[in-house]
Amino acid sequence: MVILSKKSMITMINEKHESFSADDFLNRSVKDMRPDEQPREKLMRYGAGSLSDAELLAILLRTGTKKLNVIEASRALLDHFGGLHSLIKRQWKELGVIPGIAKVKAITLEAAFELARRLQVAELGEEVQITSPEAASAYFGPKLRHLTKEVFIVAFLNNKKVLTGFQQISSGGSNATIVEPAEVMRQAILNQANSIIVLHNHPSGNERASTADIQLTKRLIESGKLLGVPLDDHIIIAGYNFVSLRSDGVFN
Repeated sequence: MVILSKKSMITMINEKHESFSADDFLNRSVKDMRPDEQPREKLMRYGAGSLSDAELLAILLRTGTKKLNVIEASRALLDHFGGLHSLIKRQWKELGVIPGIAKVKAITLEAAFELARRLQVAELGEEVQITSPEAASAYFGPKLRHLTKEVFIVAFLNNKKVLTGFQQISSGGSNATIVEPAEVMRQAILNQANSIIVLHNHPSGNERASTADIQLTKRLIESGKLLGVPLDDHIIIAGYNFVSLRSDGVFN
């Protein structure tokens, strides 16, 4: 029988606790994590605000794959698309490049992103009065800022400047879209607008008006005067920034 000294026993115990195997940490499922590391449990204990973007996405995705657990798949999504700001611009078909993001999960994410955009608009209330560039941006910014193609919209206002509806006039590439002033005014008359605001986005993120933007604005101003449907403003949405061509002096 081998009798170990007290010193030898302490050494063996320390070696056991200090030993490390990377295999113990590879391919871990979320269930293998400590409770305070698991997204759902973390949310219930500390609130949604305590979770990272990847952890919130993991709750929506629910499960991972054999190669990636759900948190790793969420981080891969964020890394591949350059963060949440860029990720929410993507359509569900684009999300499938990440292993484990199948059709149902991708559709779930796109639906969640759309709900987030609609919530920003819903907070403004049912009756939206647009009397300033800031008000126009607050309503239409969530609809336009994440688009990857340039889209042109005409918004219809009544005599109290309350929004009564809007219509997409055209959709183009990432740098430009073709707009006919006649179609803008036709929609304004069909929708019995007292005045209109036109808006379009710059997917590049550069809010500066191009020469074509300015020329189109001037043509719409003249058309509005002839038909008795004045153009109140032309707003360019570029990410979270915007510019008002009226404020920039184009209407003078």
